[in-house]
Amino acid sequence: MRAEIQNVVAKIEKSLALLKQRMDWETAPHRLEEFDAMIEDPTLWDDPARAQKLMRERQGLMDAFKTAESIETDLRDNVELIELGEMEEDEEVVADAEAALKALAETAAAKELEALLDGEADGNDTFLEINAGAGGTEACDWASMLQRMYVRWAEKKGYTVELQFEEAGAEAGIKSCGYKISGPNAYGWLKSESGVHRLVRISPFGKGTRETSFASVWVYPVVDDNIEIEVNPADIRIDTFRSSGAGGQHVNTTDSAVRITHHPTGIVVTSSEKSQHQNRDIAMKALKSRLYQLELEKRSAAINEAHENKGSAGWGNQIRSYVLQPYQMVKDLRTNYETSDTQGVLDGDLDKFMAATLAMDVAGKSRADARAED
Repeated sequence: MRAEIQNVVAKIEKSLALLKQRMDWETAPHRLEEFDAMIEDPTLWDDPARAQKLMRERQGLMDAFKTAESIETDLRDNVELIELGEMEEDEEVVADAEAALKALAETAAAKELEALLDGEADGNDTFLEINAGAGGTEACDWASMLQRMYVRWAEKKGYTVELQFEEAGAEAGIKSCGYKISGPNAYGWLKSESGVHRLVRISPFGKGTRETSFASVWVYPVVDDNIEIEVNPADIRIDTFRSSGAGGQHVNTTDSAVRITHHPTGIVVTSSEKSQHQNRDIAMKALKSRLYQLELEKRSAAINEAHENKGSAGWGNQIRSYVLQPYQMVKDLRTNYETSDTQGVLDGDLDKFMAATLAMDVAGKSRADARAED
């Protein structure tokens, strides 16, 4: 087997190993059996939100398992074809198998990146805002270039792009704009783009001088309304009591009413409409609804705080530099990934930049987990 193809095989094996690691390959069949048992429960759809969440998790695991199996099978089959073709000196068989391996390497690399998108909100739709920073008209024009870049990136992904607002610049470009971008893992892909983007170029506005402009990008997830709130039994106290009423045959004559107190928040909910069992269920759902609302309020507060503290769009805060003059280079200052294909980047070719940041984040989390275990 040629050295070039050996390198291709090694890349596929590396991607496959990461895929298996992220999905916990050894336990995947057992977890699928558990999911299958749960979906056969006739009471599953009594709680539609929980049922939908369960079905999504099961489908995600099934897709990941089938993807890994498919890559592994295709790798093995094509390696065997190359070996067989070389033994029989059949150049056509070898060439076809090598081409298939090169295509498989691209597929495996793409699936490897998707496997990195396993954060809590990575699968959500996202909001994206762009604001012109220091640089006046130049910065407004730069903001409009970023606007075009991200819209093109999203369209290439097949995402739905909805303009939320736009404020035009005084002379050219835009002061700010906002989009909702919808599609699988939209937030997971775009989250690494938050920060200040710096442009260096010869001014297109008749000055003929080299200008430096800044614009800020802000990305945050669309909150999933199907979030499931877990309640620690140690955090609650459940009391039963006899409900009061005006009298008559419909007044409870046993201690069937239920009161649940959530100690960490002080939330108290009660239900006294039905049997004790039903009242417990109603009160627990009411508690979860209250806790869910608190979670949404916390998230909104966190988003607002981050938005206020994200820094000015100028020197010292940039995450990426785009140089069009005197040379061509786009460089991410966090990962040091760079390319001279500036036009491709401005046309929306951003996946490699995003992938480098994702890989860096995963490596950082792995090191942090290792330190925690020591």
